[in-house]
Amino acid sequence: MLSADPVDPMRRRDFIRVVAGGAAVALPVSARSQQPAKPVVGYRSIQAIAARGQYIDALRRGLASEGFVEGQNVTVEYRAADSRPEQLPELAADLVRRQVAAIATSGGPPAALAAKRATETIPIVFASGGDPVHLGFVSTFSRPDKNLTGVYFQLSELVAKRLALLHELLPGARRVALLVNSTNAAEAEPTAQNAAAAGQALGLETKVFNAGTTNEIDVAFATLGGQRPDALFVGPGPMFASEFMRIVSLAARHALPASYFSRDFVEAGGLMSYGPSLEDNQRVVGVYVGHILKGENVSDLPVVQPTKYDLIVSLKTLKALGLTVQPTLLARADEVIE
Repeated sequence: MLSADPVDPMRRRDFIRVVAGGAAVALPVSARSQQPAKPVVGYRSIQAIAARGQYIDALRRGLASEGFVEGQNVTVEYRAADSRPEQLPELAADLVRRQVAAIATSGGPPAALAAKRATETIPIVFASGGDPVHLGFVSTFSRPDKNLTGVYFQLSELVAKRLALLHELLPGARRVALLVNSTNAAEAEPTAQNAAAAGQALGLETKVFNAGTTNEIDVAFATLGGQRPDALFVGPGPMFASEFMRIVSLAARHALPASYFSRDFVEAGGLMSYGPSLEDNQRVVGVYVGHILKGENVSDLPVVQPTKYDLIVSLKTLKALGLTVQPTLLARADEVIE
């Protein structure tokens, strides 16, 4: 298994305590008022709920590990922006009016930020690739001081590792197209900066292409397809995650070897991905919501980070692109999709 750059040991221990054994976290119970016998949890997604099946199942597993089963002793109200981030504030306001016991957000920094602006009292549990301290969600990872906590999966910090793996797969590549969502600045800006620095160290020229909507994805591919870069690097973000089928299809149409941030892309026919399990991140969100429903304070639930990062490679796509790869790289992959 490949590992990412080291993170703070305390954060690693915190995450391990959450993950190990189905998420048993030994944290003190606060004097929060008792929730109703059947509390209501709000779940907000930037993607359509129908496209979130495996992640919602993971959230439910996390809740169940803390004794909360949807339909039995907890109700979950689902709200989806259907890939329209401008809908996120109203969806958050609707859940606040519903007086839910907690809000779980899926959709990176934009979803968490919309929830934060909607309420300063209802606990919010996020799964985000944007640094929560930099974004003002918390002051410290170890003891959140507001009403937010959750999982921070540092996708933009993995850019150097992802570029190095792409370069190892394509040693002759020199020009790499970088696709980012400029409307999600919290992830797009550090991704572009890190890619430029890492690319320079590897002798790669990186050129940024912006896409904030489905139509802009099509336009970006039409442009970069005409410029014929050697490879494509897809930056992280919820909008791209929701459009993974489109992006993989366009990359295949232009015969572009591409690196992605989630295994979903590779399972759909993409070449390679490197990153944490986004599904397990949602499970941990469910675990934390369960602790809140039991009466624990947000301040006693540290922001955690994944400790496992997987390299997934599609052998079928390698062959379709006419690429050969060093056996050592395939041997280091956590999973090779035939």
